[in-house]
Amino acid sequence: MKPVAALWQSIGPRFLPFADAATEELPLLRLLRLSLFQVSVGMSMVLLTGTLNRVMIVELGVPAWLVGLMVSLPLLFAPFRALIGHKSDTHRSVLGWRRVPYIWFGTLMQFGGFAIMPFALILLSGDSQGPAWIGHAGAALAFLLVGAGIHTTQTAGLALANDLAPAHVRSRVVALLYVTLLLGMGASAVVFGGLLQHFSQIHLIQIIQGVALTSAVLNCIAMWKQEPRNPQLTSNDEPSVGFAEAFSELLKRNRVLRLLVALGLGTAAFAMQDILLEPFGGQIFAMGVGQTTWLNALTAVGTVCGFAISAHLLTTGSDPCRVASMGAVLGIFAFAGVVFAPSVSSVQLFSASAAFIGMSNGLFAVGMLTAAMELAGNDASGLALGAWGAVQATAAGLAVGCSGIVRDFISNFAMRGEFGFTLQSNATGYCFVYSVEICLLFVTLIALGPLVRVRGQSTQTIPNPKFGLVQHPG
Repeated sequence: MKPVAALWQSIGPRFLPFADAATEELPLLRLLRLSLFQVSVGMSMVLLTGTLNRVMIVELGVPAWLVGLMVSLPLLFAPFRALIGHKSDTHRSVLGWRRVPYIWFGTLMQFGGFAIMPFALILLSGDSQGPAWIGHAGAALAFLLVGAGIHTTQTAGLALANDLAPAHVRSRVVALLYVTLLLGMGASAVVFGGLLQHFSQIHLIQIIQGVALTSAVLNCIAMWKQEPRNPQLTSNDEPSVGFAEAFSELLKRNRVLRLLVALGLGTAAFAMQDILLEPFGGQIFAMGVGQTTWLNALTAVGTVCGFAISAHLLTTGSDPCRVASMGAVLGIFAFAGVVFAPSVSSVQLFSASAAFIGMSNGLFAVGMLTAAMELAGNDASGLALGAWGAVQATAAGLAVGCSGIVRDFISNFAMRGEFGFTLQSNATGYCFVYSVEICLLFVTLIALGPLVRVRGQSTQTIPNPKFGLVQHPG
């Protein structure tokens, strides 16, 4: 048995995904257990934006505009992630914990929102004797609570991972947490789809309550014995800095404002196509439901590949902003492939472009989050990661909302012949949105250019270059 164990130990770091993210301070099993909070977040996100979105419109007969309003309510809490991160940095507690209380508060909000959600949805659908406003208010409260819980849990969880992980493996830890989130979303989508194959309101109630309980259990397991108690750090005698002052100091540090601007632009560029990829394939290439679902699988596989590539590059010493720039450049070519696919009637080009969109998004996301972690340090990791999360979530939500409006507006003009006979096609609206995404990625590169350090140059010695693509390293 000893030779077999020795063999597994020798090949593990080489062949097991992200095995080299583990260290003596943060062993692999402990790291995997910590990543369970991402599984609960992914599960909640799929239920809110996927399963419930469809069920409310089709099975419960709720108006689409009201569904869109409810699903977008969690976005209202996204800008407060910076405040949550700062509060977790400066939390005062005799127990000596900074991150765990906020993960717990977020868990309670998720559980509370899911607990009241099924009954609020039944009232919202009109299948009751009570006044309609109770259903509207209950559903709004449920979605808002779940959204607040997701943002609070994820912000404090990422800050805790940043605290526990040594600096030289943080890029691998970031990639692992992203993969865990993606796997949680994928597995949840499959499970929810199977359980709701024969829909009934009782099944819906059971699923939502099951998600509430599962999220609480997963988050408790993730928190267990993770954060070391340090009463001196959380003592009331420690000087406290207000949020406005701390945020102002953060923006002065290493051009954080430019990093957040680049993050917002790049996130919006990649997020605009989220709700358009499957309709594009179905309407323009006459792909079936199974085929368009396969597009999402290709994108997910590409994203995982992007996570792995970015983690490898960052581990070997690549600059995080350079890795994010590589993702933006690859994204330009991927979006261009989608735009040209209808002209050549190539489903293969369209499918390959979907995979490369996922890969480029993975490179960009991991690079930007790692850059935020590097700029944060341990003294203000919660604030920095909270600001990152606030910008990322807000930009993604606004981009998704605007993409549908822009697509419909341009398509209506095109189909009326306003742009000429050549562009009188449903593909015009989709291609316009993808062209906007290409433009946003070019602007993202302009913003990232001065942040990318020259190879072999430390962060402290970066000169203050001009603003433009000319200064962007090759």
